Amino acid sequence: FTTIEPNVGVVAVPDPRLEALGEVLSPEKSTPATIRFIDIAGLVEGASKGEGLGNQFLGEIRQVDAVVHVIRCFAKADVAHVFSDVDPVRDAEVIDTELMLADLEVLGRAMEKRKRDWQTHPAEHEREKRRMTEWQEALESGTPLRRLNLHPRDLKELKTAGLLSGKPVLYVANVAGEGGESAVSALIEREPGSRLLAVDVELELELAELEPEERAEFMAELEITETGLARVVRSAFDLLGRVAFYTIAKSKLQAWEIPRGTPAAAAAGKVHSDMEKGFIRAKVASADELIEAGDLRVIQDRGRVRTVGRDHEICDGDVVEFLFNA
Repeated sequence: FTTIEPNVGVVAVPDPRLEALGEVLSPEKSTPATIRFIDIAGLVEGASKGEGLGNQFLGEIRQVDAVVHVIRCFAKADVAHVFSDVDPVRDAEVIDTELMLADLEVLGRAMEKRKRDWQTHPAEHEREKRRMTEWQEALESGTPLRRLNLHPRDLKELKTAGLLSGKPVLYVANVAGEGGESAVSALIEREPGSRLLAVDVELELELAELEPEERAEFMAELEITETGLARVVRSAFDLLGRVAFYTIAKSKLQAWEIPRGTPAAAAAGKVHSDMEKGFIRAKVASADELIEAGDLRVIQDRGRVRTVGRDHEICDGDVVEFLFNA
């Protein structure tokens, strides 16, 4: 709650496959895929009505594609809480309520503006009216829009409309040391099927302050194979519905993030817009097969490098060479 201006960080996505490809291909440089995180202060009760800096913070949330909600699951007298006690389920519900109240206000204004068109051309706008009415009814019943099993097209429309409760959520339960199991269980029971990670943020701070060798030794002692931060970043990448593909050019190996289901021509545009405009075809191989073979020529000899057209879907773990007219 000491945050006033959002803190923005671009974070590398942990990718053991990229490291393994680096050992096989020996590039001069390897570049991972990244995610942009925006850290804002916690919303307080009444934020939808402007309490605290609510309107400013709600505006920040409107810009994002997904929400990571860090929830306190520990009690310490010397660590203040905005309420007098620690209740993770209540804290999660406060945020959901504020997002839904903000959505109801935005949706109500939008529906009022559309009312004349709905009355004048009912058949033409039937789907829009039905969809927005369903959203309104869900919100009024206390159901966040993300629980409606929305079509990807609807998710895009929600973001365009500035609606918040339809964004996918990753809960991070800050358990701070021993205990916290009951709080984590309560959060899971509150929203079955939701994505939740338990992370000891106090331990994460200790790990971050160590030198790499000391960190590795400490993690080995604790039998930890991956930091909580790495788990959060990977989970956020998956939450966003992203996949990674790889390119190797001029001795530079790079991972690129794209939405799942992206065709080859659009994936080429991720590398450079000229590649998408002049796309001819692409050569695609599996990163896992390349790592197993240990040499690109081996999988070429096996016939495991495919030539695909512009509409071919690029899959997670593809190694791609794009051919295009400059």
